[in-house]
Parts: sequence; structure tokens; C-alpha cells
Amino acid sequence: MTGGPVAAGPRSDGTIATLGLGGNLGDRFASLRRGWAAVSALPGVRPLDRSGIWETAYVGPGDPQPPYLNACARIVTTLAPGALLAALQRIERECGRPPATHLQPRLLDLDILLYGDLVVAEPGLTIPHPRLRERAFVLEPLAQLDPDLVLPDSGLTVAAVRAIIRAAGGPPVRPLPGGTLAWDGSDG
Repeated sequence: MTGGPVAAGPRSDGTIATLGLGGNLGDRFASLRRGWAAVSALPGVRPLDRSGIWETAYVGPGDPQPPYLNACARIVTTLAPGALLAALQRIERECGRPPATHLQPRLLDLDILLYGDLVVAEPGLTIPHPRLRERAFVLEPLAQLDPDLVLPDSGLTVAAVRAIIRAAGGPPVRPLPGGTLAWDGSDG
């Protein structure tokens, strides 16, 4: 796990995108690690860093669900946002996520949280992720990566939004000691 400020936005080798990874079915650690390995291997993607793994109760409507594991990761990509989203959805399917499982239990969920400082509102693609500022299970691991990162749609830092969410209460989010996206359990 690494962290700290990394300049957002376009670079000579691509754009920094921040991803959310989650899952609450099966071997949750293995699903996250498999998803991260697949993302890291995508053409046009170079991994930068990733948070630890966090656990939280399901947040959303409907019946109770098993607890989720979540993490955030940053990549440099030459893929356009729509192409990156399509690649992430393909990985979800290859890892066993059936179609139409929005807000349903799932093995793997991959989301584009941020794509440089881009703000997009299109059918099927909203960047920053539309519920990013409401979810402690995203803000806590994102703050591990860069608490001073400014969210382009609000001008607030991750730390400021996390403080608002913490003050509001809600389901506890806890880091899992030793939880990492690395296959071998190392930090590299």
C-alpha cells in the first residue's frame, strides 16, 4: 500500500483515474485481488497505488446483505472514460458478476470514482461517482491514498468530505489489518 499526493489530471503517460473495488459474496479477499490483478493487466493501464481493504455493512435499500470489503486504487490510463468503464464491466463479468446486479450482493464491483479532474454526466457514466461523497466505505480508503485530493465537482478535499460523513454517523467502516490487494500479501 502506498499513498500520498499524486497530481491528478492529464500526464504525458495518460490520466490518473481513481477506482473503487468492492464485493460481498464468496471469498471477498480473492475477488478483490483478482479484480485488481485484472485491472492492473489491462492494456493502457498502469497501477499507481492502492489503499488497504476496509469492511462495512451494506449501505442501501432492500434486504440486508453480507458485509462488503472495499478498497480504492489509482491508475494511470490512456483509456478514455467510456472505454475504461467498459473494461471494468467486462472484468466484473469475467469474475462472475451477473448482469443487472446493481444494489444486489455481488462478487465484484468496480467503479470509476474519479478520472483526473474531469466531470462527466452522461447516460451510464457519471464522474465523479455520483455517491462518492456519501459513502464512508469509499472515503476512508480514498483518504488513505490522498486526503488532500480535491474533488472536482465540489472543490472539497477528500478529508473535508470524510469529516462530514464521520460527523453524520452511519455504519462503521473498519480497516482490516493486513488487508491488501497484493496477491502475495506484500505491500508491493
